[in-house]
Amino acid sequence: MSALPELYFRIRDNGAAVFRLDAENRDRRLEMDQIAIVNTNRGDFKAQGDHRLSAEETAAIEDWTEKRMARLADRTLDDIHRAVDHLNLTAHWAQTKASDQALEEVTDDLLLAMHDLRSVLVRKKADRIGQDN
Repeated sequence: MSALPELYFRIRDNGAAVFRLDAENRDRRLEMDQIAIVNTNRGDFKAQGDHRLSAEETAAIEDWTEKRMARLADRTLDDIHRAVDHLNLTAHWAQTKASDQALEEVTDDLLLAMHDLRSVLVRKKADRIGQDN
């Protein structure tokens, strides 16, 4: 069995709770002491309670935060690519398989969502073109 890492990161909505693992106690039980909170929205972290983070803990948390934020960015981009696939599948469904009742149920919501998306994309594209000039 491989050795346990020194820190464990419990994922939460906007980051993680960081725990120091201790299996070298007299009861030989795994103990988890929370030492920090990571916020991936802001890309920062803070010590929990009275705990003072060591240089090693700080470096490990910074490394984990950087890797986690990169993974989340990759997942977001993958989700967007999947959304494009779903839009294409939805167009095919609407053209070939959808009943009038099904189209009536989703048309307004789809049109509003696509209008909103188009507006954002056109504005962002214009901003990027304006920055290039």
